[in-house]
Amino acid sequence: MWFKKKRIQEVLGINERNASFIYPNNPRKHYKLADDKVMSKTILHEYNIPCAKTYAVIERIGDIVSVWKTLDAYDTLAIKPSKGFGGGGIKILRKDGEGRWVSGGKVIEDEQVYHHMANIIMGIYSLGGKDRVLIEECIEPHPFFHEIYPSGVPDFRVILLNQKPLMSMLRVPTKKSNGKANLHQGGIGIGIDMKNGVLTQGYDGSHYMDLHPDSQSLIAGKAIPFWEEILKISIETSKHFPLNYLGVDIVLDAKKGPMIMEVNVRPGLGIQLVNKTGLKKTLQQVG
Repeated sequence: MWFKKKRIQEVLGINERNASFIYPNNPRKHYKLADDKVMSKTILHEYNIPCAKTYAVIERIGDIVSVWKTLDAYDTLAIKPSKGFGGGGIKILRKDGEGRWVSGGKVIEDEQVYHHMANIIMGIYSLGGKDRVLIEECIEPHPFFHEIYPSGVPDFRVILLNQKPLMSMLRVPTKKSNGKANLHQGGIGIGIDMKNGVLTQGYDGSHYMDLHPDSQSLIAGKAIPFWEEILKISIETSKHFPLNYLGVDIVLDAKKGPMIMEVNVRPGLGIQLVNKTGLKKTLQQVG
């Protein structure tokens, strides 16, 4: 394994990450601005930072039916728990040729949508307590992603300290992850040469690879479109959140280009394995 061949001093562990970077740089009272997607998007919209349009926010179960009826004008939308994590509770809905809503390739009835939203509000997909339903514009993945893997919505994770991008990776779905890009659900992480905006190798938690494990499409050496814009909006986002150490997740829309998906106050450490580079030294130099 990569970490066995490197000095352990280069690798940032979770305890040191929390004690030396998260707690000193991110006041606890501001965690909710990242943990709550509705709050995050309020800031993004306020400062005109590119992100998916918010169609509706539902706070009470009694409002579900009336709000849902106002959304019939759309052909695609995403339903998310505001405080969800790891992709849980997210449903992507599209209308078929007969005007019926479809999710995961199957027709979904209004009653099923109501039940799902009620579960979100009751906190089934959050870290506990009552939640809100966020309904927003559905991202159409950029063709760049389809060249790697045709399903799901990949996203870039950029870690910043004091508004400086330090490390990044691309998270890509696999057949195992069922269309989700989260690494712990079976997606792969792809390292990034940040200076040149080029993908390096993929990592699935145990093996490094030059090709996507399912599509067999080439990963290594692939140039990233809009790379400078990706870095620019990650920096712009960090300027408007009172969090000095954070992870910014960015998607590429087919028509609109880079768009912020969410902000993370506790970005994971697997990015070090993906990039074969420890974060500790880099963070200490910037901090």
